[in-house]
Order: sequence, then structure tokens, then C-alpha cells
Amino acid sequence: MRTRVRNFAHVLERCGLALAGAACGVFVAAHVGSTISFLTTQGFLLVMMIVGAIGFYLGIDTPPLPFHDDKLVEPKVDSAEFLTAVGTFLATLAAFASVAVIILRQEPHIAWTVVIMLGWSVGVIMQIIAGAIARARK
Repeated sequence: MRTRVRNFAHVLERCGLALAGAACGVFVAAHVGSTISFLTTQGFLLVMMIVGAIGFYLGIDTPPLPFHDDKLVEPKVDSAEFLTAVGTFLATLAAFASVAVIILRQEPHIAWTVVIMLGWSVGVIMQIIAGAIARARK
């Protein structure tokens, strides 16, 4: 019984993370689409939502490496943990910037919009790669 409850709670948590990723994707897509006219499509919005959901589902809750191994003199950097940390930071920073632009009704230079889009893209890709690395070593 306890295992089923824990598994259900874990799935529920991961679904919540996926929803947060999808919401971040919507905000970035809304900002980028309102600035770059050819990205003002439902397809772009849908792709951003799906990629955000996959990135946050796979990349945020990764199983870590053991903390300390006595056999190693120099501890290894956990690449999955590093990628998920940096990727989550970049993706959420891009979403935060997009929300700020939308709420404050600003019109930043196109270069800033491209930086936001690149930050989002790189961050979510890093999350997906981190999730794949962490699950491959299980």
C-alpha cells in the first residue's frame, strides 16, 4: 500500500512539473510570437508547450549519483545534475523574463527576444539530456 501511495505521489509530482514546464513554454511562446510575426501560430505555441512539459518532466527530478565514493580520489561532477540545474535555471529565467515583458507591456529590442528564445531552447534541451543521462545509468 505504501509503495503505491509513494508511486502515485511521485507521478503526481512529475505531472505538476510537466504542467509548470508547459506553462513556461506558453509564456515564452506568447512573448516570442508577439514579437516575431512568423512564430505567431498555434503550432509554435503547441510545440513550446510540449517541449516544456517534456523538459520539466524529465529534467527536474533526476536520480543523483551516490554522493561520495571512497575509491575516487577526485569526486566526479554529476553531469545530469549539472545539466538539470543549469537547464532549469535558463528555462525558468526565460519564462520569467517573458512574463515580465508581457505584464509590463514592454517592447524589447528583437535581440532580447532572440536571447529569451535561445535561453529557453537551450535550457529545455539541457533538461531533456539530463533526464536521459540520469535514466540511462539506472
